[in-house]
Amino acid sequence: MTDSRALRGVRVLDLTRVLAGPFCGQILGDLGAEVIKIERPGVGDDGRMYGFSQLKDREGKATRESAFYLTANRNKKSVTVNISKPEGQALIRRLAAECDVLIENYKVGNLKRYGLDYDSLKQVNPGLVYCSITGYGQTGPMAERPGYDGLFQTTGGLMAVTGIPDGQPGAGPLKAGPSLVDVFTGHNAAIAVLGALNQRHQTGKGQYIDVALLDCSIAMVSHIMQDYLVSGVAPPRLGNGGNGGGPADLINCADGIIYISAGTDEHWRLLCELMKRPDLFADPRFDTNPKRGRNRNELVAIIIEWSKHWKTADLLASLDQLGVPAARYNNLPEVWEDEQVRHRRLKVTIPHPVSGEVSLIASPLAFMSGSPMQYAAPPTIGQHTDEVLHDLLDLPAEEIARLHETGIV
Repeated sequence: MTDSRALRGVRVLDLTRVLAGPFCGQILGDLGAEVIKIERPGVGDDGRMYGFSQLKDREGKATRESAFYLTANRNKKSVTVNISKPEGQALIRRLAAECDVLIENYKVGNLKRYGLDYDSLKQVNPGLVYCSITGYGQTGPMAERPGYDGLFQTTGGLMAVTGIPDGQPGAGPLKAGPSLVDVFTGHNAAIAVLGALNQRHQTGKGQYIDVALLDCSIAMVSHIMQDYLVSGVAPPRLGNGGNGGGPADLINCADGIIYISAGTDEHWRLLCELMKRPDLFADPRFDTNPKRGRNRNELVAIIIEWSKHWKTADLLASLDQLGVPAARYNNLPEVWEDEQVRHRRLKVTIPHPVSGEVSLIASPLAFMSGSPMQYAAPPTIGQHTDEVLHDLLDLPAEEIARLHETGIV
């Protein structure tokens, strides 16, 4: 069968751990690149021990494969190399010479000590696309500081616009549940790598890419930050309220919660019609989107007084029939029972060498008509060490055995 994956033939050396960098590597792997993940012998990616849950083996015992690790490391090969040793550094240089892309998220300057920085590696591979992912970037007064997602949700403004509005019970800034800055940074790094590969097609030369969580965290605030830049006034936290047209908020029903997003004047008119309150459409408090935004608390209270007498399914069906956007609130188990989620096959179950099988969140890139998605389970520590050293670097079995014995791999 012809291999039609979008990045077929691209080889990536992944020297990242935890989340942002691994997400970048996983995206490239999902698109068909061969991704060689470098891990510390006996220890592996720090992310293998993060989070709340560990994958169980066939006997029901916890393994070192954490759910946190599983979310960002499929479609990779794991090779263990001790890069603190000169012989390990030499292996990385040899691997980099055979790769198109290198991604890393070491602290600024750490890899330069080992001769594994971009300026060193481009001497052996001028076409190498080298992407560094750090908290604060490669330059500036804070460049050498380590950083994690929550710090950048705090610093970049995301927490300033997330949480319960002032004056309400529980008011204050709130961190988003998932590590969104890490994930967003991983996506941006992957896009930058793809752009650099495309330019290399034209010039034959690689380049250096500096991606920072700080930069990405500010970009994530997007239109709300732009509102501030235009007006000079910081928009308030809106709780569950929408940022555009409205009313948009969580609405209580008799047996559950839904989210209504009546984003246009026509949606609002149709909602008023369903509520049998045409007077609200002409009400001077609510007759424009900006007014509905300013008076959102008063308006949502009116809607909830009406919606609390409806069953969730009935109200969603009525709103859908009218064309007013709305969705049921799902807890995590309910997400996987949602009929559209099931139709889109957003959970994939694939073989795993330790547990027998593992369920993963599907790639959002799976629906590319000319590049069908293929999934390989996140590798165990060093699962592909011998294979890569033999097949890619042409090392004999005796040499590989010696590297194992001396702790280099």
